[in-house]
Amino acid sequence: MSGTKAGGMKAAATNKAKYGKEFYARIGKKGGQNGHTGGFAANPALARVAGAKGGRISRRGPAKKAA
Repeated sequence: MSGTKAGGMKAAATNKAKYGKEFYARIGKKGGQNGHTGGFAANPALARVAGAKGGRISRRGPAKKAA
């Protein structure tokens, strides 16, 4: 039954029974605390330069015009 809606609901019920009603809120909070908007999101100018550099060395070739 794994991968089905019924299986997911059964797993959720098991998690809530084993770890408490706030199981999903707690794991969501952990994920939120881990996420720090850094990297390219912190420096859009750097992202632009890096994207341009990647575009120049792209192996896909130039974009094709839609007819």
